[in-house]
Amino acid sequence: MPWGIAAMGAARTNGTYLQARYRRLTSRHGVMKALVAVEHSIITAIWHMLTTNSPYHDLGGAYFAQRDPERSPRRTITQLNQLGFTVTLNPIGNAA
Repeated sequence: MPWGIAAMGAARTNGTYLQARYRRLTSRHGVMKALVAVEHSIITAIWHMLTTNSPYHDLGGAYFAQRDPERSPRRTITQLNQLGFTVTLNPIGNAA
């Protein structure tokens, strides 16, 4: 029970790795399975912190986008192609 409360709180905390994980999993598996997965992530993080005697290091809310930067445009292009659109990407000179 306390892990479920912690998972719900983590899922509502903006800009964290656990919120990003919750949002990714919710769309594919539903709310309850996503909460259980976040619970598991919290328990795993606690175990690693206790066994290595190190502080928690949050990966950040943009972790999944930074991990594979080409994935998001590729997924968007695939979705648009399935809807019947042809997409051409032109890179911007010096993007921020």
